[in-house]
Amino acid sequence: MTIDGIGPEPWESPEVQSWCQLLLDSYRKWKDRDLVDRTGTFQEQARTVFRAPFVVASHGMEPDPALNYGNQVALDLWEMRWEQFTQTPSRLTAEPVNREERARMLEQAAAHGFIDDYRGIRISGTGRRFLVEQATVWNIVDGAGQKRGQAATFSKWTYLEE
Repeated sequence: MTIDGIGPEPWESPEVQSWCQLLLDSYRKWKDRDLVDRTGTFQEQARTVFRAPFVVASHGMEPDPALNYGNQVALDLWEMRWEQFTQTPSRLTAEPVNREERARMLEQAAAHGFIDDYRGIRISGTGRRFLVEQATVWNIVDGAGQKRGQAATFSKWTYLEE
């Protein structure tokens, strides 16, 4: 079964499974609890994250980082397919007027490891605007403590009128 009817599900990829492990390990490091149930194989855990009933999204550490992960709720909210989502520069999830505020939030998370209760306006791939509330943003680090990216999770958003 696939999300687009063409290829394997994202969680079936060894790269996505490895990334999900970093994402989950980092969440546990900063929050001292698990984002999802960690039982089963890496593939089963990656599937659990992908099917979670809340948004999970992340980007890497490039100078202009592209999104490199979005679970099904994130793909639906941003109105994109996996291939489009994972090629989108992370900054484009916010409108130009909101990008400075987004950058400040990411810097704060970078400095402290994570932030809770983030609130901000985002924009989908089709231009639909929504307000994110009570989001957690955290640094993704590897076993050596090297920063590999940042991730966000939230379950509360409100679509804004045009």
